[in-house]
Amino acid sequence: MVLVLATANRDKGKEIAAILSEECDWPMRLLSDYPQVTLPPETGSTYRENAVIKAVTVAKATGEWALGDDSGLEIEALGGAPGLYSARFAGEDVTYADNRKKVLDLLGDLPLEKRNARFVCTVAIASPSSDVDVVEGVCEGQIACVETGQGGFGYDPIFYLPQYGKTFGELSPSDKNRISHRGNALRAALGVLRRVT
Repeated sequence: MVLVLATANRDKGKEIAAILSEECDWPMRLLSDYPQVTLPPETGSTYRENAVIKAVTVAKATGEWALGDDSGLEIEALGGAPGLYSARFAGEDVTYADNRKKVLDLLGDLPLEKRNARFVCTVAIASPSSDVDVVEGVCEGQIACVETGQGGFGYDPIFYLPQYGKTFGELSPSDKNRISHRGNALRAALGVLRRVT
């Protein structure tokens, strides 16, 4: 059995593979291994809908099991934004740095205690016959006042974890994966994978 990671984001695919490979011996493939398969637009109104759309599309197209992920950063002071639009918060075809800058600009000089945020990750696992299981992971934190750290990707250099005194960008990949929203969701997903093997 093969598990196809239904994401076009190479950073996310690499992170998912790293987390799963620690406890799962399923052979994994990236979406780039199937150039004939294209992900549909993320038209869902929830993380769950988007994750399911990706997983089911890729499972049907490849005839393999597929894992779809949708995640977002939710900031209390911004009414839960960027949320579903985290990847394109500053517009279409923007960089990670553009998105971080928009968040920091919007929060301005708001004190750290008013910059509460959380990362949410929903993972869908679909069989070739379109049976789907969905799990979720969350990580609570705050938005730092400045970027710190070179690690990770996306919003990692501004997502601050008070209990560690560091941003995701300052943590080692293994430490981040142990506590992150995606790590939590994927560890829950392992239970699904073990059940079907």
